[in-house]
Amino acid sequence: MSKPRVIVIGGGPAGLIAAGQAAKLGAETLLLEKMDRPGRKLRITGKGRCNLTNIAPLSQFIEHFRPNGRFLRQAFSQFLTSELLAFFEELGVPTVTERGGRVFPASGRAQDVVDALVQWIAECGVKQRNRSAVERLNVEEKKVTGVKVYKGVSRKRKASTIRPSCGQIYHADAVIVATGGASYPETGSTGDGYQLAELAGHSIVQIRPALVPLETRGDIAQRLQGLSLRNVKVQVRVDGKKRGQGFGEMVFTHFGVSGPVILSLSRQVVDALRLGQKVEFSIDLKPALDHGKLDARLLRELDAHGKQHFGTLLKELLPRKLIPVCMDLVDIFPGKVGHQITTRERKRLRMWLKDFRLQVNAYRPFKEAVVTAGGVNTREVEPRTMASRIVEHLYFAGEVLDVDADTGGYNLQAAFSTGWVAGRSAAQLK
Repeated sequence: MSKPRVIVIGGGPAGLIAAGQAAKLGAETLLLEKMDRPGRKLRITGKGRCNLTNIAPLSQFIEHFRPNGRFLRQAFSQFLTSELLAFFEELGVPTVTERGGRVFPASGRAQDVVDALVQWIAECGVKQRNRSAVERLNVEEKKVTGVKVYKGVSRKRKASTIRPSCGQIYHADAVIVATGGASYPETGSTGDGYQLAELAGHSIVQIRPALVPLETRGDIAQRLQGLSLRNVKVQVRVDGKKRGQGFGEMVFTHFGVSGPVILSLSRQVVDALRLGQKVEFSIDLKPALDHGKLDARLLRELDAHGKQHFGTLLKELLPRKLIPVCMDLVDIFPGKVGHQITTRERKRLRMWLKDFRLQVNAYRPFKEAVVTAGGVNTREVEPRTMASRIVEHLYFAGEVLDVDADTGGYNLQAAFSTGWVAGRSAAQLK
């Protein structure tokens, strides 16, 4: 029997592992990457450190994907954290586990991950064509037969980004679309896969930025620009009702807020804003203390430092940059001394410390988003193989699918897992 011919579109984490697996199982594999080299986005993930995965057990892992986490269960059952870490160990990339179960390469360099994957696919026998952007999937009688690459520079793309090779048609027995999402477009993730899938007959769930910084109303964020708050609890309130919450670190920027806890909550915020709903963050600055314990602490501080001005007293409770904002919002005269603070004023301070409100009025664009929400409808993809249920011998892997998760390594693991499954499935066509 002749070897099956497999084409993988996209040289990100899903595409690289898919191509390597297909070739390893004997398929004649071609990887088409529209940029000048693969792994451009992977090089900058995790601030250049590459948060590969998370050691959370399968049930918890899936909970970090909303709302389509169950779609990934079969892929994760075949290839999850332990398999991924063993895989990278074999490639000479040892890993370390850090706070929150996050796993990184021991070197702290995403480049090492990319280099190892690129070398591995070459050793597996994958043929690679860079600067080859795919124009369309060739589909005959609901079966994919190959792809056509652009003959010249697409008018929709910058000339400096894409210089496809020759506009030729590549024939294949199976095609894997692993083109990524629409976030960080300068790395090549410009949403090409959605158009390819749609033209082939698939439906696309509306894409929008996920794990994205948010813009807030007023000048509070600007006044606090650069301030990082750790160990705070942040609650999302939509039209006055609690929608979700998180715990961790947030940072104020010139436009609003960012940081791990904000990014993880942004999916809910973006969807609510798109529906025209009112969104607020309720920030608990003292989550370790309930109202009773916090009130007792305030009484102790006021009693111990009763002759100090209110503004000075707040240094024991808040970062320096947050003090002027606090004084404005709780409406207590800065020059008032501790012994003069009334019961009502102390209550206002306590309530603000437990419920610091920020109204969110917008989200940042795709170029600032870590991942993309939306994509190829998972109802149209077989979860055990990543095969299309619409076009025979067509597969999908990675961010092009309508699956996205919180920060913490979950999204990269999903890319690796779906790529691993798609590559093996495509190579074992019957």
